Amino acid sequence: MRAPLGHFDSARPAPECLDTLVPPVAEAVRHWPGAVPVDQLVYVDTEPEWADTATFVEHYGRELLERSANCVVVAGRRGGETTLAACVVLSTTRVDVNGVVRRQLGVRKASFAPMETATGETGMEYGGITPVGLPGDWPLLVDAAVVDLPYVLVGSGRRRGKLLVPGKAFAELPNAVVLEGLGVAAG
Repeated sequence: MRAPLGHFDSARPAPECLDTLVPPVAEAVRHWPGAVPVDQLVYVDTEPEWADTATFVEHYGRELLERSANCVVVAGRRGGETTLAACVVLSTTRVDVNGVVRRQLGVRKASFAPMETATGETGMEYGGITPVGLPGDWPLLVDAAVVDLPYVLVGSGRRRGKLLVPGKAFAELPNAVVLEGLGVAAG
């Protein structure tokens, strides 16, 4: 299945945009691990001020909200140990940090990682963090609803640009665990 590109003027296969991507994302695209062909990952050039999901869908169309996902970095603590992980949920939901994440990581306390930690450890910009190109030893928790979509719009590693990725590709990323109920109703 090819990516639906009707909303975007400047969309190209991600392998053609390696010089536009931050180094860890470009490296992940260059050495794509999954069964989904790498040319099905599409880079969409956007303005940095449109990076936040609400602003993005206002500009490109509200129907994209149902096909957008957020990737957030969480820190789980048990004793003196901290585990960093990434969570991918639909933009219409929020991450169940104190339930699903805490149990999956086997930690006593879990919270969103500080911005400096998230950007410093990933090599990505805050507001553009993507599951493509995360540190190889991190758990990647993916809500099942994300995997079920034909295509999902996520960050590209920068505030400028997005990636359009087949939902099933998230399950193929290193250390990915698909979980029911990771994303819970916002509000």
